Amino acid sequence: MKATLGIAAALLASGPAMADLTVEFREGAPKDRFIIASTDCAIGPGTLTLDLTTSKGGLIFDTTAEGAGVEVFQPVELEQGAASFSETRDGDRVLQVSLDALRPGSPVTLTVDLDDTMVDSALGQIRVAGSEIVGATATLSAGSVKASNSFDETGQTRLLTGSCSS
Repeated sequence: MKATLGIAAALLASGPAMADLTVEFREGAPKDRFIIASTDCAIGPGTLTLDLTTSKGGLIFDTTAEGAGVEVFQPVELEQGAASFSETRDGDRVLQVSLDALRPGSPVTLTVDLDDTMVDSALGQIRVAGSEIVGATATLSAGSVKASNSFDETGQTRLLTGSCSS
């Protein structure tokens, strides 16, 4: 009985479950990936904006053979999950992703090619080092929820969206 009361008290003391959104960038060949996931409860529908404008590497979306990108290119494609995205031209720095209700364990994965615009970069312009995405931002707008954060040197960011409603 004491153990049961202790567990119940610990659960109550921990407060409401928080709805957090994680966005992870993974460098890959030939496709880079953005993995968007809810960590605790459903989020959305809403819009996630990936903005590379303030990235340390001057990152761009390399979507065609012509234009600002270098060598390998990949258009934006939905690999997993329920989402749509804005038209993204070669050299653009902003991508808007319209998310359906995002549930824990059901991430959205987008593939695309990112290039940096630095003259002397750690991995060359066709590959993106973690330090080059630092400063890029992810911003979520879902109903009354507005959250934004910058990517770190591991290529990840976490948006704190508040407590779960159910």
